[in-house]
Amino acid sequence: MNTRTAEEHALVIHAALEAAALAPSVHNSQPWSFAVSGDEISVRADVDRKLRFSDPAGRQLLISCGAALFNLRTAMRCQGYEPVVRVLPDPDRPALLATIRLGDKAVPDEHTQLLNAEIERRRTHRAGFTNLPVPDRLVEALVQQAAAEGARLTPVRAPEAVRIVAALTEAAQYVQAQDRVLSLEVIRWARPPGSARKDGVPADAYPVEPAETDPPFAQRDYAWRHDWGTTADQDASTSAGVVALLTTTGDTREEWIAAGQALQQALLHACAHGVSAAFHTQALEMPHLREFLRQELCSGEYPQMIMRLGITFDAKGAVRRPLSDLVD
Repeated sequence: MNTRTAEEHALVIHAALEAAALAPSVHNSQPWSFAVSGDEISVRADVDRKLRFSDPAGRQLLISCGAALFNLRTAMRCQGYEPVVRVLPDPDRPALLATIRLGDKAVPDEHTQLLNAEIERRRTHRAGFTNLPVPDRLVEALVQQAAAEGARLTPVRAPEAVRIVAALTEAAQYVQAQDRVLSLEVIRWARPPGSARKDGVPADAYPVEPAETDPPFAQRDYAWRHDWGTTADQDASTSAGVVALLTTTGDTREEWIAAGQALQQALLHACAHGVSAAFHTQALEMPHLREFLRQELCSGEYPQMIMRLGITFDAKGAVRRPLSDLVD
């Protein structure tokens, strides 16, 4: 490899890593690290950032890392290289989730460029949406985006089913709020005003009081026992938006990673059309409630994410750790 090619590859690798660092993750815990060897990036789980009580198996951690892997793939394609990916390449190294290296030269298509442009703009929403409708054609497109990565995104259309999902979320949030250990695990990632930390949920990204939606979807209480957070306007948006379930046919580590990639592809496509997402994982952190959802609402498939999709004009900032903290 000549010097010019090596420099070009280094720039591509750097751009891909910057994109990976912008992926969504549970509580913005950013539970990943990367190692670079030549033209190859290793994606590793940072188990010190795992939610030990609410996510003991690491399912949400791997979904988060799957989203980062999708960003790596997308950025490489936009830099003109086809990524070559191996998922879970070494059974003896469970923290090594994937390797991705530069393959042949390739010209990115328009859709890949569209998704790549949204990586920096995408934000997680933690309140209600406006009453502006999410077009059915867009929802169907998101279904197709998720399917392309091996997962199923199902919009919950029946009002009765939406109320069931909302009630399960509210029940799980209530039970978890009574558990001091689980509450402390959540507020570990709540950042006070003016915090210099580059992970977790900053104070301007969550409300002091849980945001109201119709029907009511319980929010994480990042303001537990303190008065950090923002105060909602009296005229704040309250629509729950479109409720959707992301599922997989199995429940293996490989399928958790695939779910993360499917989630991120759908989120970026939604963002390109002005639609944001709010996540509700409380019920999925309680095995019996997750199993109820699987049997009663997911046609036997395993629910990996509960989300609401809608339109909001309440843009928030984002914090991310610098690459120097992420890359070996």
